[in-house]
Amino acid sequence: MENPQVLIVMGSDSDLPIMEEGAKVLAEFGVSYEMRISSAHRCPRKTAALAAGAAGRGIRVIIAGAGMAAHLAGVIAAETTLPIIGVPIGGGSLNGVDALYAMVQMPAGIPVATMAIGKAGAKNAALFAIQMLALHDAGLAAALVSHREKMALEVEAKDQALQASR
Repeated sequence: MENPQVLIVMGSDSDLPIMEEGAKVLAEFGVSYEMRISSAHRCPRKTAALAAGAAGRGIRVIIAGAGMAAHLAGVIAAETTLPIIGVPIGGGSLNGVDALYAMVQMPAGIPVATMAIGKAGAKNAALFAIQMLALHDAGLAAALVSHREKMALEVEAKDQALQASR
């Protein structure tokens, strides 16, 4: 996408099915994004350069998804002052709990906002990024309000269907 505002980074192509859920949300709201694969462990210099150069390319928020040791979000946070949103990816013997702990236990001074493990986390990361961007974009702010109203109407319709079937 041209002029991306959000950078989605994942540690491996195996994380793509999870991180695509966040990309779908960004696309639904018309927020431009860029997706990259970069490992904190296997290509640390590439990861550091990607993070350090993000703001200069117009990126305003970074979403980082990783599993197991999940150092990606923290490594990126160490290289930029942009907001970082971590998405723990399930896998390994602890099925994402290890990634969750790695992200939420960042040392003081290097924050990483951390979402839920998996697809819900990727979707919420995108929505959280949109909320940040909406602070300076009235159109996005209105779209978020509409999104919430739509969700409420969907729940109401499901409840009515349940009541009608009883």
